[in-house]
Amino acid sequence: MPGLTLEMRNIRKAYGPVRVLEDVGLSLVPGEVRCLAGENGSGKSTLIKILSGVVEADAGEVRIGGKPLASHPDAAIAAGLSVIYQDFSLFPNLTVSENITFLRSVASGERLFHPLARRRLAGEIIRRMGVDLDPDQPVEFLPVASKQLVAIARALANDARVIVMDEPTTALTRSEVASLVRIIRALKQSGVAFIFVSHKMEEVFEICDSVTVLRDGRVVAEGPASEFDHDRLVEAMTGRNIENQRLHRKPAPPAPAFLSVRNLGRRGEYAAINLDLFPGEIVSIVGLLGSGRTELALTLAGGLTPDSGEIAIEGKPVHFTAIQDAMKAGIAYLPEDRLTEGLFLSQPIRENIVVASLNKDAKAGWLSRIGMTKRARHAVQNLRIKAPRVEAPVATLSGGNQQRVALARWMERNPRLLILNGPTVGVDVGSKREIHELLVGLSRAGMAVLVVTDDIGEAITLSDRIAVMVRGSITATFEGESVDEETLSAEVIREDVR
Repeated sequence: MPGLTLEMRNIRKAYGPVRVLEDVGLSLVPGEVRCLAGENGSGKSTLIKILSGVVEADAGEVRIGGKPLASHPDAAIAAGLSVIYQDFSLFPNLTVSENITFLRSVASGERLFHPLARRRLAGEIIRRMGVDLDPDQPVEFLPVASKQLVAIARALANDARVIVMDEPTTALTRSEVASLVRIIRALKQSGVAFIFVSHKMEEVFEICDSVTVLRDGRVVAEGPASEFDHDRLVEAMTGRNIENQRLHRKPAPPAPAFLSVRNLGRRGEYAAINLDLFPGEIVSIVGLLGSGRTELALTLAGGLTPDSGEIAIEGKPVHFTAIQDAMKAGIAYLPEDRLTEGLFLSQPIRENIVVASLNKDAKAGWLSRIGMTKRARHAVQNLRIKAPRVEAPVATLSGGNQQRVALARWMERNPRLLILNGPTVGVDVGSKREIHELLVGLSRAGMAVLVVTDDIGEAITLSDRIAVMVRGSITATFEGESVDEETLSAEVIREDVR
């Protein structure tokens, strides 16, 4: 079809008897931003891998600019396709200019760009984007938002016609998201087309011109973004109606606080924090990146040491010097970045589940593989982890199932307080709801749950109480059942408008 920047037709892919993609089609015109939506396991990742030449389709055709695209990464790069993954795939030890020009040098065969030519090209791209980047700055010292800008600049340096962005706003503040939207809109005007993969509904409707929804490897809905609303998009992704409302909560029986914090402070990160966490209660700490929310959570989990104030367990002061101290006190912590901090991706599901409680399988200095397998299978069944077998590597699971594996690890220790930092980051809407229901079930069983998040809807859905952190301080607290998104959002974004 004339005028198309990208066309994928009748794409099929199977792994053995499992059909991953079935007659999938997708097209882009110059300057179009298309949302590729779907639950984890819907086939999105496989489709992107086929597009980028990492995986070869069993059938179908990919064309860029009307020309057939060979199934090879070099061919995709040369044709002007760039994929920006969540980790950005940058070289931390290289400078901004070296990273920006790397693909260009590989694609052209000019592997040893002259430093002046490299800086000149990088400078042109940076000015085109209208952003503030130092070409000589090593990438490893850049904040996340700047690393993303480098990844976009790298794509433009290679004359990208199509840029695929996988969950691009996961680690960005609201102001950084706004800057990204501005850059995408500017690049649209120059004819660059985007495929935008995101689980954040509000961003889909703000950024995207069109939507393609995958479910079970098939296109189940597509069209202009204006024809979709939140409910229709969620129903298309999941095949069912998921109500966007508060989960039913039962009041926890009166009990003393499990954990209490008084005047807790850590220089440069948070100050004068007062907080009580009760058995059977879900409390959310809501704040933007840099608000001190993660540092506070790490302190309660033993990962950081406060400079002042007191932490008490059941009224008795405690001094954690390591995460192991908090674990012994009955506290479990799930980090936000499950891929690098929370899981051993190359290891089996079984080992990931039992690693924090190996004493249950140890006898006379030996570990019982039978016992480990039995416990892992029980956890997989209880947490409804979708996996072929417990020996499968965690890397083969979807984001939602990976998060369940991380939860299962700590459930094996029977914690009394579960701290979750960004419990549903990068998780599709269906799995998100299931994880929320799981956390509510744990609280009803008497566990104290602390959720650290920047997702206002998540906090309202889950919480009995909500504390807002702004610039290292708790500035407001709300009862979960009485606050609305507008009120909570206004309090949270005070950080960006001060």
